Amino acid sequence: MRIVAGGAAEWGSIPGMMPDVTNDTANLRPWTGDRGPAGWGLGDGQAIPWEYAPAPEARDLVRLQERYGLFINGRFVESTDRAVFETIDPSTEEKLADVSRATPADVDRAIRAARRAQARSWGTLPGRERAKYLFRIARILQERSREFAVLETMDSGKPIKESRDVDVPLAAAHFWYYAGWADKLEYAFPGRTARPLGVAAQVIPWNFPLLMLSWKIAPALAAGNTVVLKPASTTPLTALLFADVCRQADLPPGVVNIVPGPAAIGMHLVSSPGVDKVAFTGSTAVGKLIHRAVAGTDKALTLELGGKAANIVFEDAALDQAVEGIVNGIYFNQGEVCCAGSRLLAQESIVEPLIEKLKDRLSTIRVGDPMDKNTDVGAINSRQQLDKIAELVAAGVAEGADLYQPNCELPDRGYFFRPTLFTNVAQSHRIAKEEIFGPVLSVLTFRTPEEAVEKANNTPFGLSAGIWTEKGSRILSMVNRMKAGVVWANTFNRFDPASPFGGYKESGFGREGGMHGLHAYVRLEDR
Repeated sequence: MRIVAGGAAEWGSIPGMMPDVTNDTANLRPWTGDRGPAGWGLGDGQAIPWEYAPAPEARDLVRLQERYGLFINGRFVESTDRAVFETIDPSTEEKLADVSRATPADVDRAIRAARRAQARSWGTLPGRERAKYLFRIARILQERSREFAVLETMDSGKPIKESRDVDVPLAAAHFWYYAGWADKLEYAFPGRTARPLGVAAQVIPWNFPLLMLSWKIAPALAAGNTVVLKPASTTPLTALLFADVCRQADLPPGVVNIVPGPAAIGMHLVSSPGVDKVAFTGSTAVGKLIHRAVAGTDKALTLELGGKAANIVFEDAALDQAVEGIVNGIYFNQGEVCCAGSRLLAQESIVEPLIEKLKDRLSTIRVGDPMDKNTDVGAINSRQQLDKIAELVAAGVAEGADLYQPNCELPDRGYFFRPTLFTNVAQSHRIAKEEIFGPVLSVLTFRTPEEAVEKANNTPFGLSAGIWTEKGSRILSMVNRMKAGVVWANTFNRFDPASPFGGYKESGFGREGGMHGLHAYVRLEDR
């Protein structure tokens, strides 16, 4: 193969490959793998324009239906008024399918089905039998993992490699984990008898549709409860595909019911006197409304709400490792993560080299088609969310912060936003106070650990935080003073079914995951 001027290869060969051996000894120099000699036509020592070949996942792995119904009492049914809403692929702005829009009457019907199933079958079923169903669901999720990953990406806009490698495996892992607890409740709560609460009303967000479903349904079923779940209006499809998994697993009718619809349907569901437990993940504003709706009742309640996490980097931290953790903390899932590390607190002595490394790393992030396996940042979930991100970024510029965005081309269609970095940010800026829920990082500085703690805790939220330092004693000291439900040390955004997750202050209360997640779905009685 010969390389011609401009770096293009003759005969349609691949750019970036080494040229043929030459007798031109004057231009010979060691090949470094990413920089080429002047004879390559790139300029002496200039970077080789590496390009990734397209690697799209096959969309036809999913057989989309033109119209999806509600899932009530083990069957797909039409809504009472036969109304539908569209679900859109955020990367193309094209319609995926019509979905039945539940009415209050449909929600009441689902609650009655769940109540019957809980009283007549599921609530009285021995734990070892419930475990068999949960194990079966976990196996089916693994068997159909590629189908779920593709559908999750199409419906939400997240990169396929995140759906494939994070969301679906973790969803299955939660069912595996809680299947193991279903027949061991007496060991989970020594000296107490654990009784199911009854019917659980669950409302989940659009950023991790399948994973949030698993976080909530798996412990509820393990403890003997039945479920009525409302998925987000922009991402209902994996929840409805999960309904098909329930049928495939021969789950008794009424144990899991799924009622897509607008926000008003979620409020009707959680306000119904027919439910015994409410679990919500979403915005703090909606969480407050749900808290008011449940106040004065005997319903159990868990809320997992917004966040404005601080990622704190000390001068002794391994900067290259910290950069990868910072990027994962804020640009994973387009920053649409409640526990995203959206505030970077860098010690003054290392802030300049850290920012330079961050800018270099941002230049390598690939933004584009979520179905391409090389994509790092996919599409924002909706036009409404994209507009919110753009408005807050504009506010950051107006308030005097310095904006940096890598030079990357965005697709012509779809809801895309460049990874964004703000420096010279003050704590009074909106971008340092408000949850943006997008790929936007604000950088602040500190001098002492005490100042870092004060700035990190200076927020109404308290969901998560990160600490980067080589000193174990400093990690323990910081953790004890951080007002956050989860604190990661020298890593970020790591989850495990056995580890509880939840927040303080306006980030909600209660925990999901681990034995703490079981506790939220049982009533403990003295033996």
